[in-house]
Amino acid sequence: MSRPQGLLDLADLTDLVRTGDIETVLVVFTDLYGRMVGKRFDAEFFLASAAEDGTHGCDYLLTVDMEMEPVAGYALANWELGYGDFHLVPDLATLRRASWLDKSALVLCDVESDKTHAPVAEAPRSILRRQIVRAGDTGHTAMAASELEFYIFDTSYREAASSGYGQLRPAGWYIEDYHMMQGARVEKLVAPLRRHLRDSGVPVENSKGEWGLGQHELNVRYTEVLEMADRHCIYKQCAKELADQSDMSITFMAKPSPDQAGSSCHIHMSLWNGDRNAFAGDDDFEGIACSDTFRWFLGGWMARAAELMPFYAPTVNSYKRYLAASWAPTKIAWSYDNRTAGFRVVGSGQSLRIECRIPGADCNPYLAFAAALASGLDGIANRTEPPPLYRGDVYEASDLPEVPTTLRAATDAFAASNFARATFGDQVVDHYTHFFRTEQQAYESAVTDWDRKRYFERI
Repeated sequence: MSRPQGLLDLADLTDLVRTGDIETVLVVFTDLYGRMVGKRFDAEFFLASAAEDGTHGCDYLLTVDMEMEPVAGYALANWELGYGDFHLVPDLATLRRASWLDKSALVLCDVESDKTHAPVAEAPRSILRRQIVRAGDTGHTAMAASELEFYIFDTSYREAASSGYGQLRPAGWYIEDYHMMQGARVEKLVAPLRRHLRDSGVPVENSKGEWGLGQHELNVRYTEVLEMADRHCIYKQCAKELADQSDMSITFMAKPSPDQAGSSCHIHMSLWNGDRNAFAGDDDFEGIACSDTFRWFLGGWMARAAELMPFYAPTVNSYKRYLAASWAPTKIAWSYDNRTAGFRVVGSGQSLRIECRIPGADCNPYLAFAAALASGLDGIANRTEPPPLYRGDVYEASDLPEVPTTLRAATDAFAASNFARATFGDQVVDHYTHFFRTEQQAYESAVTDWDRKRYFERI
């Protein structure tokens, strides 16, 4: 496969710096929320120093809340330890143009201990890398894609914040799912997004209107799972910054409005052996021609979904998406090409894959992919059989296990999961348990418009 347009090596970057086409290099990694954090380097200094030696970043970045406030109770970094530095090591395979920014390139980093130079286990990219190694030990490469949805508003981020997010103007005013005319109205934003992603090493397949007012989906090409997680994060960063440049806004909230569809991040995944899809085979399983690898991977993914739920749905808002007849799953079931099921099997032969419809657009892709891959590999190791294929409307089923409905319940199950602890390690599970519980506590202590509208006069 040819190298995607926009990817660079150090020789390319050197030439672009010499000609003045690149002046700045963004050196970044993602925090627990999946947000990009890092530094902007003078491009000449990056080539002279940071490309080889990396840089440093404060270790509080993996312990802060959404407002960048240090949160007490983490073992990784705290006031007693003095909030020292991580070592940020550029993964030069991710070096690329950031074409939506002026004369800029971008590189993603792995996070290492500044003292031992071992990977920081709690860093999202480290967690996924560990599962990729496990897959490689079984002779497999994981391939993935994430279908990411978002809402577009004709309101700038600053205006939205000033109004308390209460006077947003959706970019569309009727359901535009697949509609070309309504979709054309947001081409002023989405067309540049497609072009800039392509020019920044993120190959695009297509975009389309979605079910909500102003809701859209843009899909990038599937690839190896780590590169897909990187593409996912670059896509979100590019989309939000382009919207900001246009005095518009985009949200990847799972459920931005109670009367509109939620935004999902459907994960497609398969295992490969070289150039062969390991899911393909001659066995007939519920009418699907497949291999034992496919069957057991599906069984494991389904069996572990509930106890790893916070890696798919990490916020309080995530769980407001799971409503019947809403295109979001409410039951843990599988079917073939059935959008009411939490696990939808699609394709055949070399294109056979599993689509998990549980994650929302607010997920951290490194964590979601790590959970999916770890669960599937566990299924293969233990030959976990999936339940029978479900035929019909899964929303109407009364005898199927339900998707967890609150962050509190999901976090409790995650914290108590022997599988999670054996797979990711106690320090990772404890770290993220504290993170998810901090999110829950922030919600429970907040006074919102709902409180005031309900209680201000009438209580």
